[in-house]
Amino acid sequence: MQEFLGQYLTTYGYGVLFVWTFLEGEAGLILAGFLAFQGYLDIGGVILTALGGAFAGDQFYFYLGRWKGPWLLKVFTLIARKFRKALRLIERYGTFVAFVSRYTYGFRIILPIILGMTTFPARRFLWLNLCSASLWAVLFSLAGYFFGKSASLFVEDVSRYESHLLAILAGLVFCMWLFHLIHARMRRRPARERLRRMRQREFD
Repeated sequence: MQEFLGQYLTTYGYGVLFVWTFLEGEAGLILAGFLAFQGYLDIGGVILTALGGAFAGDQFYFYLGRWKGPWLLKVFTLIARKFRKALRLIERYGTFVAFVSRYTYGFRIILPIILGMTTFPARRFLWLNLCSASLWAVLFSLAGYFFGKSASLFVEDVSRYESHLLAILAGLVFCMWLFHLIHARMRRRPARERLRRMRQREFD
């Protein structure tokens, strides 16, 4: 099993990581960091690949919004629903939004698209995106790497329990995702309640 995993990651690991971070990414990057600790990947290669994927992804979404923004609003209801809230974030925080967009749950892809639809300077977005992608790649790669490092303090032979540690790490990542999902729904609940009361008044 370990031999097959090693061969697969050697052949496809960085390519899969690039696509994963281009599209989304923290979970895959944390796992890649752990696999780097195990020696299947190189931690420097993981960071550089994640940086490249994240940077290219947000650049793509930014220019997609600049070129096809109105069409996206018509076709994708999710983008249309979040359009006003994203604009409020941009108006309130300005340049800072471009830097933290990849850390915002539910807005990672949408914010660069909407930034592209505004008059936000493309050159400024490029530099902010590069700095943000660099920090993001380092933080989450090392999170997985140091998870393995910490496990080695308690387990003498980490490779023997590799599958168990991967399952624990995947569980932790899932719990983080679930926490963000519940938190986002709780924040939306007051707005839904106000909308429900407004509709009731209309029919009363």
